[in-house]
Amino acid sequence: MKQRLAAIGTVEALPHRVAAFLSREIESGDLNPGSLLPTEQQLSEKFGVSRNVVREAIAQLRADGMVEARQGIGSFVLAPEQRATIRIDRETLKEGQNMERLFELRCILEAESAALAAERRGQEHLDAIKAALDRMSGEERWEDGSIDADLLFHREIARATGNSYIHTFISFVCEQIRRSIYYARLTNPLHDLVEVNVGEHVRIYEALVAGDPAAAEAAMRAHIIGAADRVGVKLPASRAQRADERK
Repeated sequence: MKQRLAAIGTVEALPHRVAAFLSREIESGDLNPGSLLPTEQQLSEKFGVSRNVVREAIAQLRADGMVEARQGIGSFVLAPEQRATIRIDRETLKEGQNMERLFELRCILEAESAALAAERRGQEHLDAIKAALDRMSGEERWEDGSIDADLLFHREIARATGNSYIHTFISFVCEQIRRSIYYARLTNPLHDLVEVNVGEHVRIYEALVAGDPAAAEAAMRAHIIGAADRVGVKLPASRAQRADERK
């Protein structure tokens, strides 16, 4: 077991590695919803770490909404529908099907978000979105700072909807796709990638400025489909696209 734990990674702190291992056991069903976690002593012996490390790992699982502590009994595994937080194990995103699912979710959320933002945005929202766009297309466009600006662009659009829940969900999803942007930069000619990516964001911004919900939705959907394609993920055509093709 110590060897299996060591395989999780040597750079991360021990509590995080233990928590990651246990969370994967929960996600895979090896630890079923409603089951009681082994005691701190049992986990300490199982992983070859101190009880303090185990205690911190379980605290992290509680913070992630994976388990629930019951006074005097221990920690119980929660079913997905019982969890108070949203969590995606980034290791699972190395699998193509899971990355496709994430981009599909992103397309659903962000296309509608862009449409709402086009209807509801104020000048202060447009200024914030433009500032992020300027960073993406300016001197930082070849640097990692442009990735931060890219994600900020999407979060500011979500903020412009005036719906804090939309902003929360999209901010969460943005962090999950950060790695995919790095990957796209490694697997595509950087100059072409930057030019295409910036052009897609410009079209989204122009639709927001025009206050055109349909154009903003279409531009955002086209961008996300393109972003998915650049990391080898092929998204299925939307219902609207399929309807247009049948006409």
